[in-house]
Amino acid sequence: MSKIRSFFTLSILVLMTVSLSALDVNVTGDWELTMTTPRGERTQDIHFEQKGEKLTATWTGFRGDEVTAEGTVKGNEIEWSYTRPGREGGEMTMTYKGKIEGDTMSGEAQMGDRASFEWTAKRK
Repeated sequence: MSKIRSFFTLSILVLMTVSLSALDVNVTGDWELTMTTPRGERTQDIHFEQKGEKLTATWTGFRGDEVTAEGTVKGNEIEWSYTRPGREGGEMTMTYKGKIEGDTMSGEAQMGDRASFEWTAKRK
């Protein structure tokens, strides 16, 4: 009986440690993000500020403009989005969703209802 109790206690401790490590995810800092598009890979520097689950991302857009996006980090899942002017005069929302694994991330970026692209990022 004591072996079963010891195993059960150890299992609970391991699960608690794994759960707590997911809470320790913090992406604050500078990252290099690479997006794979039909025109090839595009790489840009991006800065994240994380406070709890709240996320702010800033970077210089491909046209030289400062871009700010809002999002969340929940466990090892990350998501941020921003709205930019579209080509036909309207607006388009870009939404990035992915998974965080230590100093790397990967996921998919959705360009409105047009297309989606794979992306990866690594901490600088």
